[in-house]
Amino acid sequence: MSIQSRLNAIWYEGASPPWWLLPLSSVYGAVSRLRRFAYATHLRRSTRLACPVIVIGNVSVGGTGKTPLVCWLAVRLADLGFRPGVVTRGYGGSSRRARLVQASDDPGSVGDEALVLARRTRVPIAVGRDRPAAAQLLINAGCDLIVSDDGLQHYALARDCEIIVVDGERRFGNGRLLPAGPLREARARLKDADAVVINGGPTVIAAHVSLAGALRMRLEAASAIALKYGTAKPLNEFSGRSVHAVAAIGNPQRFFNLLQSLGIHVIAHALPDHARLTVEDISFADDLAVLMTEKDAVKCGEIAGPHHWYVPVSVVFDEGDLEALQSIVVQCIGKRAGRG
Repeated sequence: MSIQSRLNAIWYEGASPPWWLLPLSSVYGAVSRLRRFAYATHLRRSTRLACPVIVIGNVSVGGTGKTPLVCWLAVRLADLGFRPGVVTRGYGGSSRRARLVQASDDPGSVGDEALVLARRTRVPIAVGRDRPAAAQLLINAGCDLIVSDDGLQHYALARDCEIIVVDGERRFGNGRLLPAGPLREARARLKDADAVVINGGPTVIAAHVSLAGALRMRLEAASAIALKYGTAKPLNEFSGRSVHAVAAIGNPQRFFNLLQSLGIHVIAHALPDHARLTVEDISFADDLAVLMTEKDAVKCGEIAGPHHWYVPVSVVFDEGDLEALQSIVVQCIGKRAGRG
């Protein structure tokens, strides 16, 4: 069993954590609280930019649907007349200094998520470990609004609006902090956010009072796109067929479940998040179609064959929640404008 499989069993499947993980979680929690206190009391400096900053993040590790929501929000804000830009860490990329991203960039340099954002949103994207510096590049490029992808714990960048995304299926796992559990911060952190968005899962999550009043979204897929030719066909044409499904994302099972919900017989191939895929990772000893996530597809353009497809997903909100989230964000932007 791999380390990640063992951790998943502890975090999400009820396995007991080894005793020595518990004190490590206590230390992690103390350091996390001390760090946040230092920023809140100005013992450490947060950089406030000349324009509003919206942070989309989570309190747990792994994929919760942040990046699709960032894509949706960036496009929505552009439609409303703003000039948004997106700043992201650039995980999986080798670039260390802040830089702007082009849709044609090498994912090995800027990271897979940054390329997905650049290609899906058509708004300026910047990557960098120094998020304030990367965000400043966006302002220099003409942006009047910054959306930070997965920046909840990056307190060096001051923010005007926080949106926390929760995986509606895995939720908070065993409720413990890292490494004994999947939480980066305690569940109480949710009460400080301007909005909490639950991605998928059961309609009612009565066990978690902290989720009362949360907005609901889900990820939907309608088509598959050929990596080699760029042609699309309805995803339901794969229904009743067996396919290889490749996913190197934070929660591969979410992708596999999505395909299975459409009647597709999935031969699952889960890989570590942000893994650099090789020919061997996406080639199999048969002629079955290979479906992968959009995040993985940006790394496979040069090695894909005619049987390789990727499945883009779109954010869909429950009735009324789209307008509610948009209203929360616009109000936060307006408050910043009022403060000058």
